[in-house]
Amino acid sequence: MTRTGVLFDVDGTLVDTAYIHAVCWSRALEQNGFHRPTSVVHRAVGMGAERLVTSVLGEDLPSEELEAVVAAHAVLYAEWHSRVRAFDSAADLVRACAVRGLVVVLASSAGEHELAVLRGALGADDAIDVATSSDDAAASKPAPDILAAALERADLTPDSAVFVGDAVWDVEACRRIGMPCVGVECGGTSSRGELLAAGAAEVWRDPSDLLAHLEDSAVGRLIGR
Repeated sequence: MTRTGVLFDVDGTLVDTAYIHAVCWSRALEQNGFHRPTSVVHRAVGMGAERLVTSVLGEDLPSEELEAVVAAHAVLYAEWHSRVRAFDSAADLVRACAVRGLVVVLASSAGEHELAVLRGALGADDAIDVATSSDDAAASKPAPDILAAALERADLTPDSAVFVGDAVWDVEACRRIGMPCVGVECGGTSSRGELLAAGAAEVWRDPSDLLAHLEDSAVGRLIGR
C-alpha cells in the first residue's frame, strides 16, 4: 500500500483567522503611514508576511519599512492569540483523516510561535504527524517551498498527497509542485469560482462540509491506495 497523506493549510482553513489577519495587517500599514482598503489587504491574506506586504505596497518598498510593517502586524496579532478559534469540525476532520490511515501534515506559512497558537486552538495534536512553519521555507506561498518541505518531512510525494487550503495562493503553490489542491471557502479570501479557476480539484464550504463528504472527496480517494 502506498504511503499517502493530506497536507492542511491552517490560517483560514482549519482556524478562523483570515479576517483577524486582514484587520491586523490594515492597522499595521496605517501605523507606518500606509493606507489601503481592508478588502485589498484581505485578498492578499494567505501569502507569507513579507510577500503580502510587497503585494499590497509594491516590490520596491524599502526593507526597513517592510520590516516595520511585519513587526507591527506581529504585535497586533498577538493581542488576538487568546481569542483564536478553530472552525467547527476542524479537529474532527483532522482526526478522521488520521483514523483512515492518512499521514496528517500541517503546512503553515505562520511562524513557529503563531503555529503553536494555531495548534492550541485546533486541539488535534494527537492526530498530527508533521507540522512545518515559515521557518522551513525560503519563500512563502504562492511559491511551493513550504509544501516541498512538508512533503519531504512527511516522506510523501506530490502524487501521494493532497493539500487543503482556502486561498488561490494555495492552489498556485500546489500547481507549481504538481499536487492536487482541495479548496475551502471559509477563509473568505477566495470564492468557489476563483478557487476552481485557479485549478482546485474541488471546493467545499468549510471543514464541516469536507468532513461530511470525506469519502467522496479527493482526500477520501487517497484512502486505501
